This record gives sequence, structure tokens and C-alpha cells, in this order.
Amino acid sequence: MKLSIIVPVYNMAADRKLNNCLQSLLAQNMTDYEIIAVDDASTDDSAEILRQYARKYSSKLKAIYLPENVHQGGARNRGIEEATGDWIGFVDSDDWVSPDMYPRLLEKAEKTGADIVGCQYCLAYEYSMEPGEAVMVHDPELIGLIDENKRKKLIGGFGSMVTYIYKRDVVVKNGLSFPEKTFYEDNGASPLWMMRFNHIEIIDEPLYFYYQDPGSTVHTVSMEKLHQRMDVMTSMLSQFEENGWSDEYHDELESYFTRLYYVNTLFSYMQSDLKTDMDFLKELRNGMLKYFPDFRKNKTYESDYDEEQRRLIDMHMKSPALFVTYYRALHKYRDIRYGRK
Repeated sequence: MKLSIIVPVYNMAADRKLNNCLQSLLAQNMTDYEIIAVDDASTDDSAEILRQYARKYSSKLKAIYLPENVHQGGARNRGIEEATGDWIGFVDSDDWVSPDMYPRLLEKAEKTGADIVGCQYCLAYEYSMEPGEAVMVHDPELIGLIDENKRKKLIGGFGSMVTYIYKRDVVVKNGLSFPEKTFYEDNGASPLWMMRFNHIEIIDEPLYFYYQDPGSTVHTVSMEKLHQRMDVMTSMLSQFEENGWSDEYHDELESYFTRLYYVNTLFSYMQSDLKTDMDFLKELRNGMLKYFPDFRKNKTYESDYDEEQRRLIDMHMKSPALFVTYYRALHKYRDIRYGRK
């Protein structure tokens, strides 16, 4: 078997999202592959849709039904356990792919000897095979054999994990997996996965369609998800330490951790409708100071964040209470000035 495509499924029956995803995978211009769809204890008709597809396409599609919700990472892990292909790919169940995506990725792998091959993706707002707004996430300078300099850059610039295929031997040999029962599983997994691969190749075209669903959990903010993102990042740091990689990749980890654990969490929280919680703001500040107390001295810090962001971060580091007061006043002033409600 050449390829196993793993699809975690949770409540994707509406608007034919799951159907569209599966149809795109069944339409691949190749024959030697399998689709492993893992229902993550859906509460809608997703499981029934999978049963229908599994009966109709029994030689191509295998459906697994989990008794409890373990989130996308757990569903992917279950799929990895069942995979028999030489290569593994992941597709989110509200997305879809070009009919030649996987044949082309495999062809690139065979021609180059790479152990990980990816493509660009495009944003999609309705189901169509016409490429939409392309997102070029892969740096062409990182293509080829992965030396230490490239690996450092890949820690924070890997792109979306669903746009790649991975050599299964590397995944199995190194016990690569995803955090379970949490959101932001890719944030924690991608740097660790990139430590195990040695040759990356990219097709510089958008072959993956990333659906922009305004109701998706990706676009909502809750205290639970904010804490989960923080937990995922601290767990990733622990695994780097356990493998003895923390010192060599300190600067890159610091930059990546600062962005995801701290900056993204801080500003997504402040831009949300959540009630102000000073204890949380103190927890976030103290966590950042615990793991990377000198993060503002990182060589990429000034280029990563603009002057206003840096000023707000300085204020939060000094006093969460002062930060909240200033932030709220600033945005109230801007709302009045620009006539925003």
C-alpha cells in the first residue's frame, strides 16, 4: 500500500462538508491508497455518513468509531495505528483536496528521495475545485536535505501539517503522535515531528483547500481553549528537554513559544468577549517569565512584533492591571474615533 490518508471526523454532516471531503479523496488519480476515517464520537449524522461510505467503498475506505471524544489529535493517533501505507497524510474533514494532490506528492517523493513532501494551500469559502486565495506557507530555501540551520527555521515555520505526506517508517520508528483531548494539537506536534525528518520537498502550488467556516471551533475563543494552547506548548517544551534538544534550539523554541503560548493567547483573549480575569493575565505573564524570562531579547523579537505590540507586551509584563486599563481605553478611543460599535 502506497498511502494512508487519515481523516478525523467530528460533527461534519451539515452542508455536506464530510461528503465533499470524502468525495475529493475517493477521486484521487491513483489506486494504491486507503482512506481511514475516524469518527470522534460525533453527535450528529457523521457516523451514519461514514457507514454509508464504508459500505459503498469497502475496498478503499475504512471507518473507525471512537466511543469517546479525544479531539482531532487523538483521532489522528488512532488512524496512525491502523495505517498500512508507506506514506501517511492527514486531511481535516471540512476541507478537500485536488484530485492530483496525492499522486503528485508521491511522485515528488519518489523522484527526490524525500521523507516528507508538501504543497501550498488555498482558502475556500464554498465547495469548489477552483483554487481560491492561495497561502504560500513554505519557504523555498528550506527545500532539500535538512541541515541544522534549516531545522532551526522549520521549528517555527513548518506550515500546516495537513499539506504534507510523511514516510510512515519515520513516524512509527520515532513514535510520532499528536496531543489528545485538546485543541491546537498541530502547534505542539509540528516542531517535534520536524526533528525526525531529514529531507523535505515542496510542490509550489495550492493543492489543498482549507475551508473557512465562521462557525468553526478554530474561530471561537474560550478560557478552556486558551489554557489548552498554553498546556500544549509547555508539553512540547518538556519533550524537547527530554530529548536533549532544548539548548541547541533555544532561540527558535523561545521565538515559537513566545508567539503561540504568550502573544497569540494574550491578544486573542483581549480581543474576545470574555470577561476580564486578572488571575489569568497574571498566570500568562508568570508562565512566560518562568520558561523564557528574557524572551524580549530574542533576535527575532523586534521583527516579529510591531511597536505597539511590543509596548503592550512591556506593559503587561510590568503590570497586568495597567495593561488592561490602557488596552481598554485605547480601543474605546479607536471605536469612538472610527465610529465602530
